[in-house]
Amino acid sequence: MDFAFDARTEELRARLLAFMDEHVYPAEQIEHEQRAQLASPWDTPAIIEELKAEARKQGLWNLFLPDSEHGAGLTNLQYAPLAEITGRSPNLAPTALNCAAPDTGNMEVLAQFADDEQKKQWLEPLLAGEIRSAFAMTEPEVASSDATNIRTRIERDGDDYVINGRKWYISGAMNPNCRIFIVMGKTDPDGEDVRRQQSMILVPRDTPGVEVRRAMQVYGYEDHSHGGHAEVVFHDVRVPASNLIDEEGSGFAIAQARLGPGRIHHCMRLIGMAERAIELMCRRAVSREAFGKAIAQQGVVQNWIADARVTVEQLRLLVLKTAWLMDTVGNRGAHTEIQAIKIATPRAVVDILDKAVQVHGAGGVSQDFPLAELWAAARTLKLADGPDEVHQRSLARRELKRYV
Repeated sequence: MDFAFDARTEELRARLLAFMDEHVYPAEQIEHEQRAQLASPWDTPAIIEELKAEARKQGLWNLFLPDSEHGAGLTNLQYAPLAEITGRSPNLAPTALNCAAPDTGNMEVLAQFADDEQKKQWLEPLLAGEIRSAFAMTEPEVASSDATNIRTRIERDGDDYVINGRKWYISGAMNPNCRIFIVMGKTDPDGEDVRRQQSMILVPRDTPGVEVRRAMQVYGYEDHSHGGHAEVVFHDVRVPASNLIDEEGSGFAIAQARLGPGRIHHCMRLIGMAERAIELMCRRAVSREAFGKAIAQQGVVQNWIADARVTVEQLRLLVLKTAWLMDTVGNRGAHTEIQAIKIATPRAVVDILDKAVQVHGAGGVSQDFPLAELWAAARTLKLADGPDEVHQRSLARRELKRYV
């Protein structure tokens, strides 16, 4: 078994690591300072546009998209170590490389399912980093972990569709540059096949009846860098029938196609977040003294550091195996492994971040270090793209099926 990265991956890793050192890490404090001076906290600081321009110039652009016609043409296995590196600065690096959710998943949907006109109108400016987008699926009134629960209606009326419903935690929707929503709703709520009741449709943000009501906080953070997580209400929103993606009833299948790569991308970046936490924990441990000796000499801290290193190495191997399977046998063939990493990675990284916070003391929960914000992001991923318990249930049923 060969664990080495191929030549293209190594070359991109070297360029990306240099880009992080020379541009991204120095920009973290600048981004905070610039954001504080903006008229609206949802506007984009100038430093982010500068990072995007530099990344594009260096060829570090759209690395997530395996489609060589639209993206970098990398396999999941090639992209995995690159996404991990961006996870070390999750508020800046993915956006700088045009590899940030939810745009990544939306671009994948458009590249795979949109018609030529939809691609020209929405995919091309997204690929160019000229606009942002949002994916409107989660709803407050129902348990959205079961997508068949969705209540938003998409009803045909002549040459149009009319959308009514309420969504929340719609990532990116607060960004003024968010121009398009991909909305999931029911076109056939009484259909016999509950997985054919849903459809997806393109709704421009400026369509009459679209109300971006408020920003939803995540553990007290408003996540400005990713364009927030909004509550959005659709009041008799009318769009042309040509805005439907694929065909009526394909929404559930499109969602599953979208979420598979999204889940592994999150896990790739989580490993980078864990590496950043270990680095910060070690630096803090060797620079602080308590009870007459460096914190790094305390046995409990040494255990935390050792356990964190073992955990990250285990997670990385599982994520790389999953990426390899997705490349070789497809997302369906990698279903068990995708669910395994979705369960294991956020849980373990939350624990590593928690230990790093503990080593930092009061500093760990402050704005002077990125740990508290990283913890909130990692903890949220135990819910995002399906809560852990849903994946555990599905994975367990697949295991038990062999014995029934």
